[in-house]
Amino acid sequence: MVDLFLNQVLVENNWDQDELNTEREITGILENRILMLFFASAECEKCQKFVTVLNDFFKRLKDPFFIEYPKLLALIYISLDQSEKQQERFLKELHKKVLFLGFEDPYRKELQTMFKVKDVPTVLVLRPDGSVLSPNAVQDICLYGSDCFQNWQESAELVERSFMLNEEFDKLNLRSATDPIRRLKYKTEDDKRRKRWWKLLGKAKEEEEEEEEEKEEDWDKKSSDGDKGRWRIR
Repeated sequence: MVDLFLNQVLVENNWDQDELNTEREITGILENRILMLFFASAECEKCQKFVTVLNDFFKRLKDPFFIEYPKLLALIYISLDQSEKQQERFLKELHKKVLFLGFEDPYRKELQTMFKVKDVPTVLVLRPDGSVLSPNAVQDICLYGSDCFQNWQESAELVERSFMLNEEFDKLNLRSATDPIRRLKYKTEDDKRRKRWWKLLGKAKEEEEEEEEEKEEDWDKKSSDGDKGRWRIR
């Protein structure tokens, strides 16, 4: 699936509209993810109505406000607009984490032909290996919302992000299926070492406090004996 965009330029729908054009950037944002290709047009009334539903679906799976571990999902808007102005207007309605192809990019039309997209809106869902999971998930998204992602995830056999122990999955290099288990083991061992260290530190602190108390007692005793001696001299 990553190969589908390796030689292309993807643009982030943020304020700066950052371009992703290197193999590392494209791989980092698309690898091991379910990919949604959203074919739509600003002129399409159905698209205008559906974009609100799609935004809600996407943010519930990606925004930290709604979910602790963002899902392994990427959404790319494939514009079928007739002008760049129309595309820009439609992009303002889309979530800021959505990716898109520039209006001048001919690859938009190639993708439309490749996947035989005739109607809009169309949400084509691809597995990480590039195979088609759903030719058009618009109806499923409208009916089931973010719940339908679980079916996609099971079908694609993705590793759940919540198993990654609070690490940023985007920066992980998952070498094997047992990698998360090894990380869990190492994390547990690190916790044990930290606990032993704090225990030793606490014990040392207690001994230091006991030593200070003994010194204070000796000082009080000496002071008391000294006072008694001076009293007897008088």
